[in-house]
Amino acid sequence: MRYFGIIGKPVAQSFSARYFTDKFIREGIDAQYERYELAQIEDIVPYLERLDGFNVTIPYKQAILPYLSGLDDTAREIGAVNVVNKAHIGYNTDCIGFMNSIRPLLCETNRYALILGTGGAAKAVHYGLKQLGLQTVYVSRTPNKDTGDTTIGYDALTEDIIRQHTVIVNCTPLGMWPKMDACAPIPYQYLSSAHLLYDCVYNPEQTLFLQQGAQQGARTCNGLGMLYGQAEAAWKIWNE
Repeated sequence: MRYFGIIGKPVAQSFSARYFTDKFIREGIDAQYERYELAQIEDIVPYLERLDGFNVTIPYKQAILPYLSGLDDTAREIGAVNVVNKAHIGYNTDCIGFMNSIRPLLCETNRYALILGTGGAAKAVHYGLKQLGLQTVYVSRTPNKDTGDTTIGYDALTEDIIRQHTVIVNCTPLGMWPKMDACAPIPYQYLSSAHLLYDCVYNPEQTLFLQQGAQQGARTCNGLGMLYGQAEAAWKIWNE
């Protein structure tokens, strides 16, 4: 039997755990996938030798880097990892899942994007949007944080900025189950039908962020497609 899992905090509602458990049963694969909620990243050590591969979720997509033997080129450029193989090489399949899910939704007027958050998911989204030809700005509660790219605070989001940046991607956990009554503090009143709001959160399917956008006529998409894409890419890596 092969052993896989996901590390993070929290992981009780992990999509990956449900996805791979169902996949193994459906396809008759002799493997097991477990959730490992770690109080701190240092607790990863016992699992490094035990697992044939694992996923990494918040808040450890960057903290995991010192425990790896190497990174593939994409993960190195992004600076965050969500997949690790048996040889402890880190990969980022978030960007693959994100790009494949948002590409069909983009139109010619979608040239500028706001990325809400600066964590590991935000870095993958930033990489993906750049590959798709969009110019991006990070939005953070700590705008002085060194991201290597332009970062502004939520209080800097003027009507002009919102109207220019017609793609807005939420990479924060705001609105995630069970705290579903939260959303990023952007000026939703300036949104229009020209906007595309993408939420990396998938549970619930319609977050408050997406609901607020839809009320202003914006197109919306949750992160479920991104998750399916990154999971299949992870399985391919584990079997190479």
